[in-house]
Amino acid sequence: MVERLKRLSEFLASHRGLPVLVGALLVVLNFILQLLPPWIVIGWLADVDLFLHLGIIVGFLGLLIGDALG
Repeated sequence: MVERLKRLSEFLASHRGLPVLVGALLVVLNFILQLLPPWIVIGWLADVDLFLHLGIIVGFLGLLIGDALG
């Protein structure tokens, strides 16, 4: 477990902007889901804004982790 965490922190230290980019892509994916017809699963995802919330959380955590590791 410690070895995995060490590898993850080394990877994130060398790719500091990756979590922020993933968060931005999740926010854009949520916007695209809002434009699609309200099918069963897509309509639910668009109603609860799941990818919007995940994108914001991942983006903020990416900023915090990138600042702490860099």
